[in-house]
Amino acid sequence: MPELEGASVGQPPLDSPGCHRSLFQRHPGSRVSCCLTSILKVAAAGWLCTTGHQHTWNLGLDVPHNMLEQLLIHQPKDPIPFMINHLQRNNDYVPKIVILGPPASGKTTIAMWLCKHLNSNLLSVANLMAKEFSSLAADARRHYQKFKTVPSMLLIRLVQERLSEEDCVRRGWILDGIPETREQALMIQTLGIVPRHVIVLSAPDTVLIERNLGKRLDPQTGEIYHTTFDWPPESEIQNRLMVPAGISEGETAQKLLEYHRNITRILPSYPKILKVIPADQPCVDVFSQALTYVQSIHRSNAPFTPRVLLCGPVGSGKSLQAALLAQKYGLVNVCCGQLLKEAVADKSKYCEMILPFFEKEAAVPDSIIMKVLSQRLDQQDCVERGWVLHGFPRDLDQAHVLDSWGYKPNRVFFLNVPFDSIAERLTLRRTDPVTGERYHLMYKPPPTMEIQARLLQNPKDADERIKLRMDLFYRNAADLEQFYRQAITLNGDQDPYTVFEYIESGIINPLPKKVP
Repeated sequence: MPELEGASVGQPPLDSPGCHRSLFQRHPGSRVSCCLTSILKVAAAGWLCTTGHQHTWNLGLDVPHNMLEQLLIHQPKDPIPFMINHLQRNNDYVPKIVILGPPASGKTTIAMWLCKHLNSNLLSVANLMAKEFSSLAADARRHYQKFKTVPSMLLIRLVQERLSEEDCVRRGWILDGIPETREQALMIQTLGIVPRHVIVLSAPDTVLIERNLGKRLDPQTGEIYHTTFDWPPESEIQNRLMVPAGISEGETAQKLLEYHRNITRILPSYPKILKVIPADQPCVDVFSQALTYVQSIHRSNAPFTPRVLLCGPVGSGKSLQAALLAQKYGLVNVCCGQLLKEAVADKSKYCEMILPFFEKEAAVPDSIIMKVLSQRLDQQDCVERGWVLHGFPRDLDQAHVLDSWGYKPNRVFFLNVPFDSIAERLTLRRTDPVTGERYHLMYKPPPTMEIQARLLQNPKDADERIKLRMDLFYRNAADLEQFYRQAITLNGDQDPYTVFEYIESGIINPLPKKVP
C-alpha cells in the first residue's frame, strides 16, 4: 500500500507528542527542541496576524515542516522571532535549484531560461566573481587571474554572501555549475544551503566535443551561440562573435575527464532531489523537462490527513470511488444524500426539519444540510482518519458555505463522463421488487426470464430526468472548478479501477505547483 504523502492516514497531528520525536532525538539539548510545538503555534498565529487573512497550508503541514528544517539548520538562540520572520518572508516555494552538467551540455542556457521563466536569480562562477563592492569577489578575481581557478572555500563563501541578499531570499536562486566537487557540495550542506531540485544534464562525450567546437561568444552580451544549432540571424551580432578560449578538442576532453571524476562523488549528496535529463536532444525539449521537474513539489514527511471531495454528474461513479478510497485507506465515506436519509430514518433532531422537503421531493436548504454535514465531519473518526465527501457542494453557493464553515478539502477531483455513457449506466438499471436485488440489463442481467419480467425502473433513472440533472451539474461545474483551483479533472468514462488509480495517485503525490 503506498504511503499518503509521506505519512499514514492516521498520523498524529502537529501538537501530538510523537510528531517531532525524531527531531528531538537528533538535537535533544538544543534550544529548538524546547517547547517546539508551542512555539509553532505562536509563530503561526503571528504569521496569520501579519498577513491579515487566513491561509490554508498546502500539502498538509509543509510550511511548518520547512520551518522546522530551517530551525535545525540555523539553531537560533530565540526561535520565536526567527520563525515569525520565516513565515513573514513567505518564500517556502521559491526556486532553489542546482544545475550541473559537463562542458557543452547546455546547462548555462537552460539555467538562463529557467531564471527568466521563474523570475529568479542566476548564480555562476563568472557572475559571482564579477560582483562589485565585494571583497570576496575581488579576492576571487585576483586568484583566478593568477591560477585560472577559484579556491573552493572562497567560492562557497561567495555563494553564501550572494544568497543572503534580499532578491535571492525573496525570489530564490539557480546555481549554474556549482558545486564543482564533492568538497564544495559538503561545504554547501554544512552552511545550510539546501536546494530543492538538482538537475544533471547528460550526453555522450563525442557529442559534447563536437558541440563545443562550434561555440561562439558574443563579447557584448555574454550570450553563447553555435555555428550549427543556434546561429544569430542579425549580421551585426554575427560579425562580433568570437571563439571562446578553452574549447579545442584536447581541452574539452580534459575538462570532461575532470567532470566525470567529480560528478560521481557529487551525486550521492542529493539522492532524493536529483533528476538526470539527456542533453542530446533539442534545447527546448531539455528546457521543458527541466521546467516540469522544478515546478514539482517533493513528497513531504509532514503529517497529512486526506480531506477528499469528489465532484461529478449523476452516474459518474462518485459513490464507487468513495467506497474504494474508504476501503483501502480507511477514510470516512461521507455521502451527503445518505446522511440526510439517515437523519430522517434515525429520527434525529434534524428529522422534522428535513422530512417536509423529502415528502414534497424538494431540495433541502443548504443551512439544514450544513448542520447535518458538520455534525458528521466533526466526529473523531473524520478528524483523525480523514474523509471523502460526495454529493455536496453542487454549486458555487454551496462551495462558499462549506468553506465558510471551515471544511476545506485538500484534494478535489472532477469526474467527467459524457451523457451517452451515463445514460447507458443509469437508464438500464433495474430493481427486483421481490428480493430487492439490483440488476443492470447490460452489465448484470437477471438470471431468468421470470425475474426480468418483474423488474422495475426507478423513475429517477428515466432518460429525461438524467439529462436534466446532468445539465444542472455542468451548468455549475465551471464555477466550482474556478473555486477549487487546485482541482484535478479526470476522465470518468473508463474502467472504475483505472479511475481509482488516477485518484489514488492524486492523493498520494503532491499537487503540482502552478507557476504563472
